[in-house]
Amino acid sequence: MSYPLTKTMAALTAGYAVFAVVRPRHMASALDEHGAAARATDRLALTYAVRDLSTSALAFVPGLAPLAGVLRITGDLGDAAILGATGPGSERAKLVGVPLVWAALNTAALAIDRR
Repeated sequence: MSYPLTKTMAALTAGYAVFAVVRPRHMASALDEHGAAARATDRLALTYAVRDLSTSALAFVPGLAPLAGVLRITGDLGDAAILGATGPGSERAKLVGVPLVWAALNTAALAIDRR
């Protein structure tokens, strides 16, 4: 199986990761954070970028696309849980919603590819 949708999602995730490396302040800006809070969120964005680039790369190693898909799904679900539990209440829906949407898209891609 070639897993084209899983690989497409991996490529989109890698694109986001590159964006996060170039512009890590995007998360803090979306949360209207400043000062120390913004710097901490910048570090979080860079951490996500490293993880997203490495898991995305796995999708293009022969035979590892399903593993990459599962890692993306679990990573996104973990992000939603952690950000939902620790993020500012006023932004909680956004912090949980974005990774849940990505988890759903990655799940759909993997499920369709496995048929």
